[in-house]
Amino acid sequence: MRHSMAPGNTSSLMPNRAAKPATVLYFDHTAALGGGEIVLLHLVQHLDPAQYRPVVVLGSDGPLREELVKSGIETYVLPLAGSVVHTRKDNLNHSSLLRLRDIQRTVRYCRRLTALILRRHADIVHTNSLKADIIGGIAGRLARVPVLWHIHDRIEEDYLPPKVVRGFRWLCRIVPHRLIGVSEAVLKTLRLTDDSRATVVYNGVVEPHPIAKGEAMKTPLINRAPCLGIVGRISPWKGQHIFIQAAKQVRDRFPLARFQIIGSALFDEEGYEAEVRALAASLQLDDCLEWTGFRRDVPALINKLDVLVHASTTGEPFGQVVVEGMIAAKPVIATDGGGVPEIVQHGETGLLVPMGDADALAEAAIQLLSNPEEARTMGQAGRQRVLDHFTIQHTVAKVQAVYGKLLGR
Repeated sequence: MRHSMAPGNTSSLMPNRAAKPATVLYFDHTAALGGGEIVLLHLVQHLDPAQYRPVVVLGSDGPLREELVKSGIETYVLPLAGSVVHTRKDNLNHSSLLRLRDIQRTVRYCRRLTALILRRHADIVHTNSLKADIIGGIAGRLARVPVLWHIHDRIEEDYLPPKVVRGFRWLCRIVPHRLIGVSEAVLKTLRLTDDSRATVVYNGVVEPHPIAKGEAMKTPLINRAPCLGIVGRISPWKGQHIFIQAAKQVRDRFPLARFQIIGSALFDEEGYEAEVRALAASLQLDDCLEWTGFRRDVPALINKLDVLVHASTTGEPFGQVVVEGMIAAKPVIATDGGGVPEIVQHGETGLLVPMGDADALAEAAIQLLSNPEEARTMGQAGRQRVLDHFTIQHTVAKVQAVYGKLLGR
């Protein structure tokens, strides 16, 4: 087991049962900076230290651990088997779940995690991924500590294998004491008969920098080379191929338009990236399309865009990138599925288009580029909606309210 803390903070290694803050032990199977992991990072960075003390346990090492240590968060790396960490959720199946060697490794891991939960005197176990929900949920139950599942995925057959969907829904009824879903759309997929244990808590964005009213998008788009970008992991269901197809139509109408694909392939999806690059080349977009790769300065890149595009072909559990575009006062175009319609008010704070429809996406982009005042108004309205409903402060307040219920406060 690897333990990491910020320099000068070694006193927190010693248990102090007299301390007032409750200890919340967070468990995530990975340290890659995916969407759920970024949410976890922001949450523990903004907890009220007078009430809650975070301890984070990760199943692998990586960028998330580095960011947690920089923030002074007590962090442990308790390595999971690589076959467990790197199996993509959409590739889970009956045989992968029942491999004898992985079962034995997971049982041993649960025992080690249980021991760590007890050693750190955790008051709550907060799990942060599907794999973490199962492993951390079992460990929390063994330690007799209240378990909270933070569900970032739609538990539906268009998103996960059918056997995983049925199994996870069943486990939802017996393992966690309470559940958080990142949208109403997520909670609906759990098919809970008793929803008193479940709470919707939207992911909150950390505003990178304030934008004065009217500051964003001062220059009319039609008078310069507009830039449209899509942000996120390069994956078939994220729809970069739809973005490319729409970009061709937009460029035919706006020859100076530029496009960015911000993000990289993860979890053995490099083959899809190669297909999308070939598609862009066949449509003769190489001279106006930039591939940024993985970036840690995503807010800065979003701020340079004129339109943020979300093109997922399967309903998003939430739509964090959409919120990040809106807080930057950018007009957004997003697909109408999953939790996204809970964020974007069509025609007011952005435009919603059908999933998998490149023509509709292109039409929406052309509408915004042709009507810069409409685009500017949508951007400002979107920013205000985020400030009213989707900031990290809203998220932390609601999560801490759930902690209070778990602890009987």
